[in-house]
Amino acid sequence: MRFGRTYEEFEVGAVYKHWPGKTVTEYDDHLFCLLTMNHHPLHLDSNYAEKTTDFGKNVVVGNYIYSLLLGMSVPDVSGKAIANLEVESLKHVAPTFHGDTIYGETVVLDKTPSRSKSDRGIVYVETRGYKQDGTLVCVFRRKVMVPTEAYIKERGRGHLPGGSPGGEQPGRPELREK
Repeated sequence: MRFGRTYEEFEVGAVYKHWPGKTVTEYDDHLFCLLTMNHHPLHLDSNYAEKTTDFGKNVVVGNYIYSLLLGMSVPDVSGKAIANLEVESLKHVAPTFHGDTIYGETVVLDKTPSRSKSDRGIVYVETRGYKQDGTLVCVFRRKVMVPTEAYIKERGRGHLPGGSPGGEQPGRPELREK
């Protein structure tokens, strides 16, 4: 299973379709609101949402949708990242409701080698999230610092114990039998 990419593996214009999607439940929305102390009644109080909003029902908090899409993109984009450097823009385009299924895809907009260290580069991507009916709900652009293949080799993260090539699960311990 692929988990992230090295700098050399990114191609400008490539599109990564993240799989699987995630159906958002009322529990997901409420838990995220409680964890982040966002107590806006639009997200938590169905009576309020029904009687006082244009939507007539609870709207899923937008930052949960952003976080979900960011997480969906990790295996394709930032699984090997050294650092997430910047979220340049974040747009919530349409509302998401309990029961909607979110899908994501990321396009590589640009990539540049690091100016200070030759063993890494910066990848500039745009991630888009959409609902089961194709409605765009969220778009964000970010810059991610990723390692080159040389970085992986130099740090020994590209090899399994014993020196054999591998590296898709660095740091994973081996089973010890008694």
